Amino acid sequence: MHIDLATAASFAKGHPHAQYDWLRNNAPVYFHPEPGGPGFWVLSTYEDVAESGRQPGLFSSEPTIMITDPLAGSLASGGDHKMMLMMDPPEHTKFRRLISREFTKGPAAALRPRIRALAGEIIDTVIHKGECDFVSAIAGELPSYVIAELTGIPLDDGRKLYGLTEIIHSAPEALEEGAQMRAVFEMFAYAEKVYKEKLERPTEDLASQIVHAEVDGQSLDLIDFQLFFMLLIDAGGDTTRNLVAGGVYELMRRPNVFAELRQNRQLVAGARDEMLRVVSPVIYMRRTATADTVLRGQTIRKGDKVVRYFGAANHDPKQFPDPQRFDIHRPANAQIAFGTGTHVCLGQHIARVEIDCMLEEILNRLHDLEFAAEPEWLPSTFISGIRSMPVRFRAG
Repeated sequence: MHIDLATAASFAKGHPHAQYDWLRNNAPVYFHPEPGGPGFWVLSTYEDVAESGRQPGLFSSEPTIMITDPLAGSLASGGDHKMMLMMDPPEHTKFRRLISREFTKGPAAALRPRIRALAGEIIDTVIHKGECDFVSAIAGELPSYVIAELTGIPLDDGRKLYGLTEIIHSAPEALEEGAQMRAVFEMFAYAEKVYKEKLERPTEDLASQIVHAEVDGQSLDLIDFQLFFMLLIDAGGDTTRNLVAGGVYELMRRPNVFAELRQNRQLVAGARDEMLRVVSPVIYMRRTATADTVLRGQTIRKGDKVVRYFGAANHDPKQFPDPQRFDIHRPANAQIAFGTGTHVCLGQHIARVEIDCMLEEILNRLHDLEFAAEPEWLPSTFISGIRSMPVRFRAG
């Protein structure tokens, strides 16, 4: 089996499950060569991927969570500044605490009526057309709406920022030279404008809270805010968009499962968790070993890159019997698409509400969904997502 997890071609139609299966069966801790780099360890079992996320002292998020980070100087840090994703406890804990209250189960549940109304408005705009690009017109709209409202920015701006995250996540070879850096600078420039506005005229939104927050008695500065803002826009939308698009793609390929969901809305929560397991929109998270350690007989040296593949873990047959089966009745679905440990996705509760509300609107109002053209996938080794999916439907 030829193993290549370093090029976007391997993810051209989603996760490369044949490679994952071979790795779990033959080399669950596998040293992967890296073009122009030192190489990295691949973790592919559920146990190893889950447990490594719970050991930040041994598997660090610093200096970056990317295998090869061409934007490290701009995206990961700025001098003494770091994005929260690239922090370890206790620093990570302090920054996460600034906004964690807004993303707990209670506040997320309180948002449900508003999110359901927004999902309805999105379907209102397309339902009489009989066709649309599902990704841009439906899956991408709801997270844009929600994160724009949470951060207090115009919806149209949220859409534009979304386009920038897609560029940032694409494989460099799929873009014009310098495109990722330009997208980062454009995101930072917009964040600077928001920072100045919220500094002068604070409101009740999340952006204002961050602008006026303190860590260890020190106010956050512009760069802190820019990194925080980029994380909110990026993580607050990209994964949800790709999950909804990828999940509906899986349902459309299984009309019998789609029909069963239409008949029984009690199955929506199970369908959502199975969508998360199967789609696993974040392909990997890298960690860096802080000391020599041995894992499944392989010696990992201090400073080595250790990469956790969520799609592989979520298809481990030791954890999920018959993992290739899309099973909305799967009992105790302990999928880890949101990660594990201190860096488990902060927005997971809001994401679940968004997915449920949008799926319910689709089930209620868009019938006979069918592909109008072949879906186009995002060329990326970091995010598994459909960039464009033209569909036809009948108004329900």
